[in-house]
Amino acid sequence: MSSILPQNHTIRSSQQVLTYDKIGTIQRRFSTHRVHNISRHFLLPARVYCVSSSSSSSSNIATITTKLPTVPQPLTYDPLTKIEASNTTTTSSTRSVLNDPSLKSTWAHRAWMASGCTTVLISLARSAAGVLDSHMWAGPLIAGCIGYVLSDLASGIYHWGIDNYGSAKSPVFGAQIDAFQGHHKWPWTITRREFSNNLHSLARAVTFTVLPIDLLCNNPTTLAFVGVCSGCIMFSQQFHSWAHGTKSKLPSIVLVLQDAGILVSREQHAAHHRAPYNNNYCIVSGLWNSILDRTKFFELLEMIFFFKFGVRPRSWSEPNSEWIEETETQSITASH
Repeated sequence: MSSILPQNHTIRSSQQVLTYDKIGTIQRRFSTHRVHNISRHFLLPARVYCVSSSSSSSSNIATITTKLPTVPQPLTYDPLTKIEASNTTTTSSTRSVLNDPSLKSTWAHRAWMASGCTTVLISLARSAAGVLDSHMWAGPLIAGCIGYVLSDLASGIYHWGIDNYGSAKSPVFGAQIDAFQGHHKWPWTITRREFSNNLHSLARAVTFTVLPIDLLCNNPTTLAFVGVCSGCIMFSQQFHSWAHGTKSKLPSIVLVLQDAGILVSREQHAAHHRAPYNNNYCIVSGLWNSILDRTKFFELLEMIFFFKFGVRPRSWSEPNSEWIEETETQSITASH
């Protein structure tokens, strides 16, 4: 009679080994945790009944076997590996954001910043020299204060315009429009930009606008107004960046100036990034924000533009994904 199972027949899987020996004994082996590397053996007996009957014409064999029990596959889970992989992904993603070349300053950016700062300093230095010669300081001092106040208004009007009109394809201002409109979706990127990278566009504009005035004008009062106003506008993007900064990471002097209302505060500018996204546009001191919002100044300008040119501002549209802020964590996850 032929045997039911071949001798020494072996059934193998990734987690178990079943061995049938000559007497029908099943030996089951499980691999344990890879750290301990210990094997445990369980003996599961199985009985084999053989009934044979023979006759003169034929031989019939009836075989009854017990059903082998189902051996469940052991489940393995290694949380440490998963956590390490997650941390590695997050770390590399954060590092890639911090090392984004578009946020770094180039030598061209630094050159424009040096040019813009020099232009502003020439205005202030010539104004100070005129005051020392004439001994009349009241006019230049008042003019400087007016320049500071009006720079906040100018920053609000400019910010409103590029937030609501145009696109990246617009001539001259396309890059600024694209940056400001994208800023609503990824506001945290402004805090990642290096100093010259953040300010070079305004520094270039100040150089071309203010340098001719410095060369042609000798009036200390005019130079004081131009110097302070252009300087505040040029640095408005840095004030804007500080308004998005974390309090614990900002210099103490910046926190003092924000709390005093000399620079736009974090709380005030945060309202600009909440629905309906049509207020608090000023980013120098924020002095004009309450006045402009209370008098519906920008809404009036939008109505004039609509009836005159048939152009609807972006703020009239229902807030969509282009307006809704995306956190840094969400951006990193989406990029992967």
